[in-house]
Amino acid sequence: MSAPGALLARPPVSEGGAGLLPQVLLAVASGGYAVGAAVGWGSEQLALIMGDFGLSFAALLASVSCFLFARSRHSRFRPAWILFSVSSAMAACGNAVWGWYEVVLGRAVPSPSLADLFFLCFAPPAIVGLLVLAKRPVTRAGWVCLALDSWLIGGSLLTLSWSLALAHTAHFQGESVAEAALSLAYPLLDIVLVSMVLALHFRRSTANRSAVNTAIAALALTVLCDALFTSPLLREHYRSGQLLDAGWFAGSLLLAYAPWGARRQEASTALPRGPRPASHTTFSRPIAGSLAALTPYLAAAVCTLGILYNVTEGRRVDRVVVFTGCTVVLALVVRQGIMLLDNISLTHELAQKENHFRSLVQGSSDVIMIAAPTGILRYVSPAAAGVYGRDADELIGSELASLIHPEDLGRVVHEVRRFLAAPPSEEPTTRIECRFRSGTGQWLNVESTVNRHQGGLIFNSRDVTERVRLQAQLQHNAEHDPLTDLPNRALFTERVRQALSGRRAGDAGTAVLFIDLDGFKGVNDRLGHQAGDELLILAARRLQESVRAGDTAARLGGDEFAALILGDGSRDQSGREYQVHEIADRLRLMLSQPYRVEGNEVRVAASIGVAFAEPGISAGELLRNADLAMYRAKAGGKDRVELYAPQMQAEVVRRTELATRLRAALHDGEFALLHQPVVNLATGRITSVAAQARWRSAQGILFTPAEFLRVAEDSDRTADLGRWLLEEAVEQAAERSRLGHEVPVSIRLSARGLLDRSMPLGSIEALLTRHGLPSGGLVIELADSDPRISFDDLEQRLVALRRLGVRIALDGFGSGYAAINALRRLPVDVLKLDRGLVEGVVESARLHKITAGLLRIACDLGMQSVADGVDVPEQVLALRAMGCSHGQGMAFSGPLDEHRLRRALVRGEYPVPGGAALPVLTGGSLPARRSAPTGPELVGRPPMRSNNETPVPPT
Repeated sequence: MSAPGALLARPPVSEGGAGLLPQVLLAVASGGYAVGAAVGWGSEQLALIMGDFGLSFAALLASVSCFLFARSRHSRFRPAWILFSVSSAMAACGNAVWGWYEVVLGRAVPSPSLADLFFLCFAPPAIVGLLVLAKRPVTRAGWVCLALDSWLIGGSLLTLSWSLALAHTAHFQGESVAEAALSLAYPLLDIVLVSMVLALHFRRSTANRSAVNTAIAALALTVLCDALFTSPLLREHYRSGQLLDAGWFAGSLLLAYAPWGARRQEASTALPRGPRPASHTTFSRPIAGSLAALTPYLAAAVCTLGILYNVTEGRRVDRVVVFTGCTVVLALVVRQGIMLLDNISLTHELAQKENHFRSLVQGSSDVIMIAAPTGILRYVSPAAAGVYGRDADELIGSELASLIHPEDLGRVVHEVRRFLAAPPSEEPTTRIECRFRSGTGQWLNVESTVNRHQGGLIFNSRDVTERVRLQAQLQHNAEHDPLTDLPNRALFTERVRQALSGRRAGDAGTAVLFIDLDGFKGVNDRLGHQAGDELLILAARRLQESVRAGDTAARLGGDEFAALILGDGSRDQSGREYQVHEIADRLRLMLSQPYRVEGNEVRVAASIGVAFAEPGISAGELLRNADLAMYRAKAGGKDRVELYAPQMQAEVVRRTELATRLRAALHDGEFALLHQPVVNLATGRITSVAAQARWRSAQGILFTPAEFLRVAEDSDRTADLGRWLLEEAVEQAAERSRLGHEVPVSIRLSARGLLDRSMPLGSIEALLTRHGLPSGGLVIELADSDPRISFDDLEQRLVALRRLGVRIALDGFGSGYAAINALRRLPVDVLKLDRGLVEGVVESARLHKITAGLLRIACDLGMQSVADGVDVPEQVLALRAMGCSHGQGMAFSGPLDEHRLRRALVRGEYPVPGGAALPVLTGGSLPARRSAPTGPELVGRPPMRSNNETPVPPT
């Protein structure tokens, strides 16, 4: 099959056999009756029964069938089937009365009789029913033409019948008036019924056409038998049960079958739901139109034959024939005049519509093409020159398939076949988009609306190339990062999902790399966002050039990138991990090379997390694992590659659960306050206490500050915890002051917490006033100095606190540049040495010198110094020798609860190494120990530690 034939070809239509069985039964019943009538039914009595009650049963069956069909179908044809039911009922009653006389009473039927009345009532309901079935004219001229057509047929038949037989019947001598009228009534009613059948055959409605045709055929057969019965020669020898009854019997059965069997036949033939064959469309309508146009002339010819018959036989022309013939000729002339005027009006209207549609088609910017059933273009509108760049005359006669792109031809053929197989009522049009060849050889994206047209197709096409390009651009923008043009998070996630499914499913060599640029924020802050954007573009270019051709590099947002490394199906997992780790390390080195941005050399590092695919893992889980590995790389020192391990997820789950429990811990009273004494290193006297929080969860787990403070910062609970710590510490310090223990309490707060708007300056003053804590009784340890915090705001805040009598301590002194800068800018009273310096002050000479220098700075500035984490006597001796005035640590006491703290305050001091041989007070009574040795005795001696931290009972 050629390409055009394949384009418009349809699958063969298979005829259904749903209506075959009723047709066979109908033929068998009619044929059996005809055979029985031909052989005389075997006996005269059986012939009478079949000729009378058999016909009555068949007519009754038709009546019941039409009535039931009218009851079950609600349409505008329902009255017609009811009238057909009444007509058949009249015939059934007439035959029943006839059988009553012949079979039951055994005598001839009188004339006239009740049977004649029933038979005469058969035709009027049938005539009215045919009128209901007819397609109603829409104009007054149409109604006039319908009446004229009926009279032309009826008058011509009357003329012919009168000439042949009715004139003899009308002048029959010896009959009464009733008998003569009855003899004329039968043929006249039959003529009217035949006229309606012939006139309405060409005007029937298109709805349920098979049922209407079958009903018309049944009535035509009945009328034909009536006409034969009217003939005097046949009527004189007629007996019930003869062959003429077979025609009436078949007509009744055909009318009973019409509504049901014909409907099933329509359903079976309409099953393929395709358009009618071209041959049927081409020939059926012209033939039907020609017969309808010839109907008046055929009627006039029949009338003329009736008159000529009288002339040739030498008879006197009857006045009835002359009158009827004149009226037929007059009706023909009137009808022709009406048709002439109607044709003139239609021709004018058609010309206007043709000009109108020609203007629309030629002026339309869309290309209108008509393709024949063979796929050859029969018409192309002039717009083709502007759309396709080819003249319409050049396209006419070419194959439609030759214009379509070969890659789109199969899809177009499939859509056209599907459209042709669909019923026109459900899918009158379809839309097809494909590529058409232009006059310059380029392929244009064309969208066409397709309609059916006489077995072929009408294409209303328009150029949508720019729209397709715009859609492709929008799709690209939706899936790519606008700055770097790399795939964005959505497209990257989809490609990871594709890599984990299909033929690559289960490939453990597939890996995802999460990449974060360390130090990018500093570039933004120092050089501006435009320089930062340029740096991201350069980094994206390096990343794109470093991955393999089949892999995917993407930007997820900000300074975060990702790469999808597809597996090669290898079963060597260790070798694959080494290969991917090597790729990741090469990416890290490439991204860490210097960048030239706006004339400046810029350096950033890259922290990379790697996660490998596992059986059953989803795209979201794989991305999450790579993200966790990347954060572990940043936490481990940055500028490194970290492989995902399952414990990373377990740690995240643990911290999440801990943060969830922490939210309710303060409200449920799970926190307790402990105090660690701060001791004068020269005298051992307790000069202040440091407040510390401990959390014992409802499950009985004791968390150290290092654990829950990190979670609190992550979960934004630092401010709540700081307010609780401040409230509890001030309240307990005020209570101790009232008992005579006027020892200042120090509270560790972050710089961000001090500037938190939820804890304004007046709240601390109100807190001190409410609890009556004397001036100097509160020391705030500034925990850190966030570079994002303004030193000006922090300085104003601390100056205001000092006016309230609050002393300021700088915690973690010596840990970095921020502490030195804070010392230079902020009003500080106490310097608290960092625990990292104190831990190594004995073993490391370098730390010893650094610590000594920091203590000299504190002494020169007139500040008090406190060493944090003094846990062994050797540290006490070394710090005291360097000039440190106070210490806090396990060498004296651990954190104490309120009861043991008050006992320690009653004692007032702790023994210090190198002093008097006093027992070490650790919150409880311990055995006395000999005085701490000095000099060489310190070497090789295990450090003295205290285990006096009191456990907090669960609340």
